[in-house]
Amino acid sequence: MTSDGLRILVTGAASGLGAALSDAFAADGATVLRTDLAADLDADLDGGDSTGVRRLDITSEEDWSATAEHVRRTWGGLDVLVNNAGIAGGGRIELCDLDEWHRLIDVNLLGVVRGTRAFLPTLKERPGARVVNVASLAGLVHPAGMGAYNAVKAAVVAFTETTGHELASSGGTAHAVCPSYFRTNLTESLRSGDPAVAAVMRRLVDDSPVSAAEIAAAVLAGLAAGEELIVPDAAARAAWDLKRTDRPAYDQMMRAQARKLEERL
Repeated sequence: MTSDGLRILVTGAASGLGAALSDAFAADGATVLRTDLAADLDADLDGGDSTGVRRLDITSEEDWSATAEHVRRTWGGLDVLVNNAGIAGGGRIELCDLDEWHRLIDVNLLGVVRGTRAFLPTLKERPGARVVNVASLAGLVHPAGMGAYNAVKAAVVAFTETTGHELASSGGTAHAVCPSYFRTNLTESLRSGDPAVAAVMRRLVDDSPVSAAEIAAAVLAGLAAGEELIVPDAAARAAWDLKRTDRPAYDQMMRAQARKLEERL
């Protein structure tokens, strides 16, 4: 897929992977609407520009409806919806309370659902339209200490597959992006009742050799290749391949990691 001439909306575009994806799509010739909850993105899109910004709270159906109407009025339609916005979370099962579960579900899963519901009628009018949902390696590989996050990201992967089936008759596709840890500001949103897990997550993000720009480039390459499951970095591919090809070794590794966490209780 080349992005040239496409109309693309990206959520969570003020920083991190959302910003990197927006930059990559724009550099590839797309018209990009960057949306985010950040107050400094509270500007209307100028239809003559290659990029625009708009404030969007992905937990608000009203915001999504208004944004869908704005896009239809300004652009006449949409070619690619990128549900990227999300928050970090984690904690061992007994240390992750239900408030944290509700927070992760509302943002990371229902944010994707709301956006897809708002734009699917428009996308079905455009043969070749795409929905791109940024999930996580946690949607495929499920380590200890991440029960809520794993479950929510796995749900995003499942929802993306269903979306693809429903878009197929109109010529559209859906794509789940499942990266491992990469350098971003995602952990700024981390709230956890499990300090051990929080410390591990922050270290893995901060020490990752992979940048958001590298993940964005891999996403565009995956879209160009037509991959409906995009596993964009070497660490993620290695973990996913291990689970699929040698389940006993995968389980042994995951349970060893779980024991290390227990030692920190």
